[in-house]
Formats: sequence, structure tokens, C-alpha cells
Amino acid sequence: MATKRSPAEKLDVDGTPVRLSNPDKIYFPQLGAAGGTKRHLVEYYRRVATEFDAPILTALRDRPTHLQRFPDGIEGEEIYQKRAPVKRPDHVATCEITFPSGRTADALRVCSAADVVWAANLGCVTFHPWPVRCGDTDRPDELRIDLDPQPGTDFGDARAVALEVVRPLLDELGLAGYPKTSGGRGLHIYLRIVPEWDFVGVRRAGIALMREIERRSDGRATTAWWKEERGERLFLDYNQNARDKTIASAYSVRRTPIATVSTPLTWDELVDAEPDDFTIATVPDLLAKRGDPMADLDAHAHSLDVLLEMAERDEADGIGDLPYPPNHPKMPGEPKRVQPSRDTDRAKDT
Repeated sequence: MATKRSPAEKLDVDGTPVRLSNPDKIYFPQLGAAGGTKRHLVEYYRRVATEFDAPILTALRDRPTHLQRFPDGIEGEEIYQKRAPVKRPDHVATCEITFPSGRTADALRVCSAADVVWAANLGCVTFHPWPVRCGDTDRPDELRIDLDPQPGTDFGDARAVALEVVRPLLDELGLAGYPKTSGGRGLHIYLRIVPEWDFVGVRRAGIALMREIERRSDGRATTAWWKEERGERLFLDYNQNARDKTIASAYSVRRTPIATVSTPLTWDELVDAEPDDFTIATVPDLLAKRGDPMADLDAHAHSLDVLLEMAERDEADGIGDLPYPPNHPKMPGEPKRVQPSRDTDRAKDT
């Protein structure tokens, strides 16, 4: 039996009218009508886009952004939308992106709070911005470290490596890192960079950085692309710096039963943080209390020279490239893209 639709409403978002359709629809069943409706999701996004110095706009503004939509709630069908909807209001802009295949598309270009609320009304639970600005979509201004727990590891392992390995290494290199929860078991650390290198150069620098993290982790982290080689270690997902790879933005909601939020933290807060502490119900109060730890991210744009020097040293030692994601064409210098256990040439050599 179909659930009766609740009447649509019109929201005023910084002077722009935005339609809120079926606001009482349950999006997070575990939270129910008291905290898990479409209205709760949209209101969360309205607040982080208009209050507290609009921190989600700091994360999304002028970036091509993909939408992870769940129009029937998180237990319904997922729509991962890379192209901006053809039918959209006049205030919604786009910018052209180029995929690894060479094809192009017009992606959502977030410019205002109304854009964020409009997308949330379409059932967008999570925003996935590119690490570029729309003025130059071929040169990233962000390098992303993704500490991805594998089976047998958890957020505590990611936190320990971040605090004991990544932070001291970044300090040593003179780089400012900004951590945030992924909203799940993982942890992300962002570095603002000068947009002078293309995706290949940024990925190369990221690989060098993550290999050094791996070396200093005492076996707790790995850059191994193939799951069968990772073991019970954190995966340092270097390919998050490849073209068309995205990470849930700061202040994006995640598809979890309690509506967790990918939340920026100070390094001191990270010491005893737990990802389930940060939800659409709790993050606005946290922002009201202490503001956005990523507010000054743009003020610390770094050169990649120190990381590219590390890459050159690795290459001089015979340590070359790593596999690209499967949707990329074969790249110059890339090793074979074949699962090690199925590599007949390796089997012959051994």
C-alpha cells in the first residue's frame, strides 16, 4: 500500500525559493518520523549552507559535483548522478568535465545555498565534488589522503595511523593536513595545493606520500591495489587522486542508519572521536560551538615539489607507478592491471 504523500512546501533559502516535496517521507527508517524524514535531511543541508559561515559551501563552491541520490530513502534505489539534471531551476549552474574516456559532461556547479537545498530535495544524501574548480577542471587544487579500513581493521586503526604517522610526516614536510571522518569507518585528510599540476602529476605526488606513510606505519597500512594483497591493514587509496574519482564532501550526509556526517575535526578532536558521534542531529550544534576546522583550508595552498622529489627518489630506486582504476585507459608506465593470483607471467617467474 502506497504511503500518502505530504504536501509540498516552498522554502526561502537566502532569498531564493526552493521547493520541498513530500517532506514527511522517511529517508532514514531507523530514525523514523522523529529524525529521519526528508525534511530533516533538507533542513540539515539548509542550515550548513546558510548558517555557521556556510561550511558546506566552503567544501563545494565552484566545484563540479556528483550527486549520490536516494529518492526513496537510503533503503531504496541509489542513483549516482554525474550529469546535472536537464530540468533544473535558473539558479543552478553547470560546468564541463572530461572523463578518463575523453567524453565530456555538464556536472552540477555548486554556487549557492539554494543549489545545495535543491539537490537535497532531489534525494541527494551525499555530495561528491571533484578536487578541482570549474575555472580549470584539469588541474586539481586538492590532494586527498584516504585511510580506508579493510576487513579486520576499523576507525580506531585509521585514527592511530593518522595521528602517529600522517600528522608527524606532514609536519616534517611542511604541509598542512585537514582531517575529517568519512562518515563510516574511514578517515580522510585533505591538503590544499597550488593548481599547477594535472591529475597525473597530483596522483604521482599522492602515491609518493602514501608510500612514505606505508613505510612508517609498521605494517599497519598498505598501498596494495589488489584486495588479496592488503591483509588486515588500512588501504591508502592513492587512486582517489585520479581523474573522476571523488570523495564525500565535508558535511555530506552518508547512507548509514543514523545519518552520520563526514565531519571535519581538529587534530586534537580526532584523538577521541568516534564517527557515530557526528550526525545530522549533532553536527549543527558542534558547528555552533566551535566553527568549521576547514574554514582556513584555502589559506594553506602548497607546492607539490617536495612530494614530487620523493616520487623521483622512488623511481630512481626502481619503484614505479601503481595500477589505475578500471575505468581509465592504460596509462604510460602503468604496471599490468591483472590480479596477482591470475598473473600467469608472475606464476612462471616463481
